[in-house]
Amino acid sequence: MNSLAIMENVRRYRTIASLYRQTAAFRPLRSCSLLAQAREWEHRAVAELEAYYEAFCYTASGNAPVHSASCAA
Repeated sequence: MNSLAIMENVRRYRTIASLYRQTAAFRPLRSCSLLAQAREWEHRAVAELEAYYEAFCYTASGNAPVHSASCAA
């Protein structure tokens, strides 16, 4: 998957998490489950970013073409 698609997924996941948090503010009786859902979507966003950067660093450490950004290791 290319970096633009990954960033779009991250944006979508964080948007969904934000909507769950907003809904939790207006539905106090369901806020625990809604906030748990928000955490799950945030976790998906972080996992997507981690997988991308791990692959990026792996590629950067080998002989494959490297992106313009540097990899902190």
